[in-house]
Amino acid sequence: MAKNKKDNSNTIALNKKARHDYFIEQSLEAGLSLLGWEVKSLRENKVQIKESYVIYKNNELFLFGAHISPLRSASSHVDCDPIRTRKLLLNRLEINRLREKITQKGATVVPLKLYWARGHVKLEIGVAKGKKAHDKRQDIKDRDWKLDKARALKESNQ
Repeated sequence: MAKNKKDNSNTIALNKKARHDYFIEQSLEAGLSLLGWEVKSLRENKVQIKESYVIYKNNELFLFGAHISPLRSASSHVDCDPIRTRKLLLNRLEINRLREKITQKGATVVPLKLYWARGHVKLEIGVAKGKKAHDKRQDIKDRDWKLDKARALKESNQ
């Protein structure tokens, strides 16, 4: 019964792998330039941003590798490219700040979350630096420790 309930969250897609693979130093909200069939697909949650990343080209930022599956009914009259490059809508000052951070060694921009905000699709992007294997193991240990601590506190309170 619970599976039929509609999720009231504004989140369309989350990139959990980004937080696992990178240290997120700064996050920023960006608009996304989409076509009509893409918006309809987003309403049906037919999107995947796990393998996507942000590229800087010609003084603009683009989302590369995001897969938006076309709906059969909504996109029968147009030629759909599910993994086309989509332009990010940011002002010049934000683009310049991100360009400076990208030029640093080891820094990149990754998409973190795709969500609805005031009727528009927004993409949360983050300036990130890659994690080493030992950093990932430490994060897993910390997460497990927090879970064990929460369980112990819950048992002691009962």
